[in-house]
Amino acid sequence: MTRECTIREQLEEQERHTLSPFACLSSRSRGRLFGDEAPCHLRTAFQRDRDRIIHSKTFRRLKHKTQVFLAPAGDHYRTRLTHVLEVSQIARTMAVCLRLNEYLTEAIALGHDLGHTPFGHAGEFSLNLLHPKGFKHYRQSLRIVDFLENGGCGLNLTWEVRNGILKHSKGYGEILPDDTTELAATLEGQLVRVADIMAYVNHDMDDALRADMLHNDDLPKHLRAVLGDRSSQRIDAMVGDLVATTLARHDGRLHLSERMNDTITELRAFLYDNVYRNCRVHNEFEKAQRIIRDLYAFFLEHEFPEDGIGSCCRLRNPVQSVEEEQKRHRQVCDFIAGMTDRYALTLYSQIFMPKPWSVL
Repeated sequence: MTRECTIREQLEEQERHTLSPFACLSSRSRGRLFGDEAPCHLRTAFQRDRDRIIHSKTFRRLKHKTQVFLAPAGDHYRTRLTHVLEVSQIARTMAVCLRLNEYLTEAIALGHDLGHTPFGHAGEFSLNLLHPKGFKHYRQSLRIVDFLENGGCGLNLTWEVRNGILKHSKGYGEILPDDTTELAATLEGQLVRVADIMAYVNHDMDDALRADMLHNDDLPKHLRAVLGDRSSQRIDAMVGDLVATTLARHDGRLHLSERMNDTITELRAFLYDNVYRNCRVHNEFEKAQRIIRDLYAFFLEHEFPEDGIGSCCRLRNPVQSVEEEQKRHRQVCDFIAGMTDRYALTLYSQIFMPKPWSVL
């Protein structure tokens, strides 16, 4: 008597028949970090990873972490959470067009920025200077899903999702470098890398327009000729170019046309010069870096607040060894990196700002 297939097995069979030969199949995952788990009867391995990320506490905190504008008062500025949602949407659209694994793409996109600090790259810059071994948000993202989430047990994600999270960052380097060691092992992970750039150059431009930091006419005419005048036109042009160029090459790699690659690169440089390094943004980043530095120094010497805001922070015992000092730095770095902007600001005020004296 033959066993009836589970829904998961039916989905895996659909992948084998419908996805590109270059796609990563759920049934061929390299497995999870910590041993084997009984497979879900409803969801593929990558669907399960996507759900674990969405239901994590770290994911929820992204709604109060900076994208570019620190703790914005306006309701329509992007946060780190809306950023990852926009990356996910763009990456999934391209994955469907290229017949890649949409669920793997979505899981990587939703998890790629879990390790970001409060105050965006200002916080990352500060922690990189303060922690003896440096700090990179993509490494912290992997540390979160491997060890910190779920009460210290981690999320036990698949190798492919973890690899995509670790390899998504590109700094100010090439969009699609020839050196494949810089890229994720799967095309789905590489899609997230490109979608990350497409998302932030468009929504950061949109937020800068909203903040009256830029005007539409400020964008050079030759860039507008390629991309259009609206955010939706720009995203459509970028996505359409990658899909068409990749399908035309059909060689198991992602491709942008030379014209679009140069255009996105120039747009990114334009934003660095006119938004990210703008004095209004930079001045606030310097204030944020001071907050991170002061909190870091304080918690090297004091216990973490047991009950959140308002509780007393007792002095720690002096460190007795190099190993203990390294462990303390790691704990402080993890604690501060996990803060939201508003928690860091409130905690800073509680610790360092004088309070009015009241007589009972």
